[in-house]
Amino acid sequence: MLKSGSRRADVWAVSEPNDTRHYVRRVVLPSGKTIEVVYFEEHPAVTGVAAAPEPTEVSTDTDLHMCGSCGSDLVYPLEWEEAGATHWEVALRCPNCEWCGSGVFEQSVVERFDEELDHGTESLVGDLRRLVAANMEDEIERFVQALDCDALLPEDF
Repeated sequence: MLKSGSRRADVWAVSEPNDTRHYVRRVVLPSGKTIEVVYFEEHPAVTGVAAAPEPTEVSTDTDLHMCGSCGSDLVYPLEWEEAGATHWEVALRCPNCEWCGSGVFEQSVVERFDEELDHGTESLVGDLRRLVAANMEDEIERFVQALDCDALLPEDF
């Protein structure tokens, strides 16, 4: 939790060193961008406590962000690497139903997937900006109220 008045923007570094409640995985996209996927709950497929489900093949006709099991549009890559000049091997996971799959896909399919991931990132960044602005407005309002009723002392700074 950040203290009031703190200017720290790194909200992901709030965990303690021995905290096993989250797991961070870095993913390098075909475009060269790197994203970090943060898991906030202990799950056998993520933490390695139990064996991960066997991956299944994914149809190249489907959009990679769509789950073939539950229909969710939140599927994300666990790993991907080049599998030739025009193909990528991609391991996928659905956070809703814990489905995992993998396959080799053409560059155009992976580029569409990368675009969907970019749209999702833009959406999350927009939500984060709105949340930060709302929190700042709330802090400013509380600060003004404290000033109005002389509730601030030199020790507060």
